[in-house]
Amino acid sequence: MTELVVRRLLIDLAQPMARHWCAGDAFRTALFNALSMSFPLGEQFFIDAVRDAHKALPPDLQAQYAAEVRGFVGQEATHRRIHTLFNNHLEQQGLRNLWALSIEKQRKLFVGQDPRHALAVTAANEHFTAMLAEWLLSHPEVLQGSEERLQTLWLWHSAEEAEHKNTAFDLYAALGGNHHWRLVWFRRTTLAFLVDVTRQVLSNLYRDGSLYRPSTWASAWHTLFGPTGLVRHIWRPWWDYRRRDFHPNQQASNLSAQWLEHNRHRFTPVGETG
Repeated sequence: MTELVVRRLLIDLAQPMARHWCAGDAFRTALFNALSMSFPLGEQFFIDAVRDAHKALPPDLQAQYAAEVRGFVGQEATHRRIHTLFNNHLEQQGLRNLWALSIEKQRKLFVGQDPRHALAVTAANEHFTAMLAEWLLSHPEVLQGSEERLQTLWLWHSAEEAEHKNTAFDLYAALGGNHHWRLVWFRRTTLAFLVDVTRQVLSNLYRDGSLYRPSTWASAWHTLFGPTGLVRHIWRPWWDYRRRDFHPNQQASNLSAQWLEHNRHRFTPVGETG
């Protein structure tokens, strides 16, 4: 069981932000913007999948997971709301959200299906976000030079993603989900994620006029494949998910808890499970 606290982030997203808000870096800005574009509909998909799975459990297990599910839903709903505000600025900058359209099409495929399928997709995506979160919490310098409110947004989101990374995975196991389908949906989700994030980043760069600048691709190489790059950091955790005995807790660290403890002044707890 994971104790999850719902937190209200104390930042102001009413004010506009710079086009290249991530310290003037076009590629990093485009990458984070792309991820944010996926969150409102993506988080709603995760919420629905976890709720449906929880309802499908026998009564004793429903009671066992009730508090954790409430915390998960509360955290994800807060992420959805915050990133909707963030994405409103991107829309005003002329960026087009292609990823949301893809998520909506994928969501319709699961209507009326066994809830374990959507839950396996959710568990896979939660693994991705946990890997991204661990990378960002390990390398906060990626955001160095950005506005403090935006650094806070991304590090808070990362900390909470790491905090609730077990929920969908554990519910999948509790519902009798098997290893075969967990891997099938992990592979499919990996492919969909890579296609969608690449397309959205390229679209963002094209629309802000940065696609053909050498500096953009120098940053892309360093951010993804440099000594502290994202791909280098997540390759092993991605591979580990394929193991039959894998559990998200095997990749636990204390970075999430440390950030939340050291940054209590940046949020207000609005509810606790238990």
